[in-house]
Amino acid sequence: MQATDFPDPLPQHVAIIMDGNGRWATERGMSRVRGHVAGVQSVREITTECARLHLGSLTLYAFSVENWKRPSTEVRYLMRLLRVFLRRERTTLMKNDVRLRCIGRLDDLPAGALKELRRTERMTAGNTGLVLRLALSYGGRSEISDGLKAFGLDVAQGKVDPKDVDEETLRAYLYDSETPDPDFIIRTAGEMRLSNFLLWQLSYAELYVAQVCWPEFKKEALWKALAAFGERHRKFGLSPEQGGACKSSRSIS
Repeated sequence: MQATDFPDPLPQHVAIIMDGNGRWATERGMSRVRGHVAGVQSVREITTECARLHLGSLTLYAFSVENWKRPSTEVRYLMRLLRVFLRRERTTLMKNDVRLRCIGRLDDLPAGALKELRRTERMTAGNTGLVLRLALSYGGRSEISDGLKAFGLDVAQGKVDPKDVDEETLRAYLYDSETPDPDFIIRTAGEMRLSNFLLWQLSYAELYVAQVCWPEFKKEALWKALAAFGERHRKFGLSPEQGGACKSSRSIS
């Protein structure tokens, strides 16, 4: 591959709403589940490329709490696909030094899927490269409400004084308090909404909308998104005179 210019620094945490699997399949006269199968190929390629670029974290919105309302046949297929993905991708994860971490109401997952998930987490726990987070049975509002329940119990037991609460206190009650917030969120299939994804963590993330559906989102589409990120001036509420990210680039081959 020829050298390609990327912004420097690259985003350290990219979050992706993987939208459009069903639409992609329907437009081609196939069943929706074929779109999910095709989407797995994009997961592999984008994860591998993010690891190659030495990003810190990649969070993929794989299955929302609302997705349980889909037709039962589609949900069962998605859970089977998850099990197969976790088994087949362990070699790829280990080869690329990727650590798997999952967030969401994971106990809602079928026992077989949860078993494969935990096994893959344990197997990759010693890897030190990219952290791949799968958001499964996840909802931003659910995460906040679950955190508030845990916080309330700690207050009732005298473990926390409400007068001492700040943002970092509440962060500790989220599903994953260790991984830094995303710098950059990508949504595919041209949709312009967050769909209940990482509502706490995306406060200052840069948003990029790709027009292609997820099965078509390959490394070239990722490069285009990263180039767009490099054109942004991240001010975090400050005026331009007070600061903002300077644009520069680095070459990665």
